Amino acid sequence: MEKKLGKSLQKIAVVGPESTGKSYMAKHLAREFDCFYVPEYSRYYCQGLERNYTMTDEVNIFHGQVAMEDGFLDVVRQSLLMCDTTILTVKIWSDHLFGYTPGNVLDEIRRRNYDFYLLMDIDLPWEDDPLRDFPNKRAHFKEIWRTELRSLNADFQIIRGLGEERLQNGIRAVNEFLHTVDS
Repeated sequence: MEKKLGKSLQKIAVVGPESTGKSYMAKHLAREFDCFYVPEYSRYYCQGLERNYTMTDEVNIFHGQVAMEDGFLDVVRQSLLMCDTTILTVKIWSDHLFGYTPGNVLDEIRRRNYDFYLLMDIDLPWEDDPLRDFPNKRAHFKEIWRTELRSLNADFQIIRGLGEERLQNGIRAVNEFLHTVDS
């Protein structure tokens, strides 16, 4: 279960479909704002997987992502934590691949709060990667992300642009969010 935190810590999640620059953006924002970032656990988990993944794998990824994030929360001393994806990804993949999401995942999604989300747009060209599966479904998954974030009443902004423009749009969105928090 997520630890109770003082109101001073803000958690920002970088989310979206495959091959939209989430990891690059999360790392860049962590450097820009001098804070920790929580990497995407599924990348570590799936690198050694030499078979199609199962619901058990999705549940393992869920537990790994939660543990990794909670581990960072134990040591973070800054007022900002950047998260490269969230456990909402497990729901999206579970629903798509298996037609359902386990109850414990759904319960934790409702409990685990993020203050702001950057939803990465699909305007970047697809980059092939052995851990990516659906190059022709990015628009579909973008709409799923938007629907899921709205169902959580999440505060989010879509980030568009190529190269430096995209990075600057991410920085601008975070600055605007932090300005509203400080007001």
